[in-house]
Amino acid sequence: MGERLAGAEKEVLVEIVRFTQKNGLKGAEGGWKDFLALNDKKYGVSVSDPKKRTKDVLLAFLVTFSKDFQKYFSKLVRRHTERRAIEQYMNEFSGKISPEQKLVQLTTEHTEYRKNYYFPSYQEGWKIVRIGKLASSMNSGAMLAIDCEMVLCNDGTEAVVRVCVVDSKLEVKLDELVNPLKAVADYRTNITGVSKKDLEGVKFSLVDVQKSLKKLLAKGKILVGHSLYRDLYVLKFDYSRVIDTAYIFQYANLPTTASASLNSLCKSVCGYTLREEGKPHDCLKDAEAAMNLVTAKLKHGFNDPIEIAENSVPESDQMKLLAHRIPVYLPSQELLKILSGNPSIEEKIDARIRGDFYSTCILFKDIDEADKAFDELDGQETKDTSGRLQKSVLLKRDNGDVASFFIRKMVYGSRPNNTDVSKKRAEPTDNGEQQREDVDGDKPKRQRTSKKHGEKAKTPVVE
Repeated sequence: MGERLAGAEKEVLVEIVRFTQKNGLKGAEGGWKDFLALNDKKYGVSVSDPKKRTKDVLLAFLVTFSKDFQKYFSKLVRRHTERRAIEQYMNEFSGKISPEQKLVQLTTEHTEYRKNYYFPSYQEGWKIVRIGKLASSMNSGAMLAIDCEMVLCNDGTEAVVRVCVVDSKLEVKLDELVNPLKAVADYRTNITGVSKKDLEGVKFSLVDVQKSLKKLLAKGKILVGHSLYRDLYVLKFDYSRVIDTAYIFQYANLPTTASASLNSLCKSVCGYTLREEGKPHDCLKDAEAAMNLVTAKLKHGFNDPIEIAENSVPESDQMKLLAHRIPVYLPSQELLKILSGNPSIEEKIDARIRGDFYSTCILFKDIDEADKAFDELDGQETKDTSGRLQKSVLLKRDNGDVASFFIRKMVYGSRPNNTDVSKKRAEPTDNGEQQREDVDGDKPKRQRTSKKHGEKAKTPVVE
């Protein structure tokens, strides 16, 4: 076992074990619960919360993984160590810290940061970029803002098809269409603004994007974006010196795990409308908008909570339903057989695990299909603590077992009219009894389906 992993604090090891749970990782003795069942005859899986286990037990589990995985775990420990070093540096040399770096720190202190910015960069194709020397990074204020457009591929994953980067003066540093290099199921042209024809002859690839970003971010520049982790996830680019504009503002009337859309923030903070209702996203304008928000935050503070329309969600989120409090033994694909239409399940980045339950998002081709699927779903209709409609359903499995869980809409309040819907990337919140499930487990930048470029009652059993 590496010295770094062995010397890590228990808090860090707890995070790593939870990371393995979230991503379904298994060592030589299986996953976390498999390991407990094999090695703890007294308590077994009855005490499965990693936080309630000793450091020795956590280490014993992690050492069952291959050397490659242990190297990756060591990187997670190093990241935690670097974060602690930054916090100490800022406390000791607060007068030397750039205002921009303070926003980086504000981002990392957000309750959702550790959940969303721990990437599976052990997987093939990921690029991990270090931020460089600590002192120079703390004093630097150089920034770049990024935005991406994604399409849905036949294999159920998302792929980037356009990427734009601007500097703090809004000068364009990168604006490229990207060949996804695999079959596309849905170009989402009405949102992304990208069609099949646009990508004909495009040779610029994901690897080319990664190379360009690494070069642009030389000397520890700060990367800015709105729900930036979604862009980084689809770009397979692990970078820690970031400012997330969804995290640096406070909201007066949204759940603590929710965030406002880029469009809503532009209206509230910068005083302009980013796009008209129903218009596709403009990747370049969205990158500029993220930089404008950071500039406004640096100049004016905006320390008081911002009022955001509760009834607003982006089109991309209206095309989804959130399934939550799902028993971990129930494969996510089984959820599809109780829903009409032709839905798919989002990737692991949106599968959140909390104890014996998890949550995930179900994707539909358009808003009407998502609404129809929810309306036709058998189950007692209620509202969660944020006012979003949800149904409690039972699913009878082929082996006779019955699983219960909730399926929830993404909109706030009652069913909104189209004219009432503005664009907001909202973080899902569960029913009142389990509203913290998502926090530890995806607004749902889900990953995002398509970001911009553009009282008890008997519940029927669903066979």
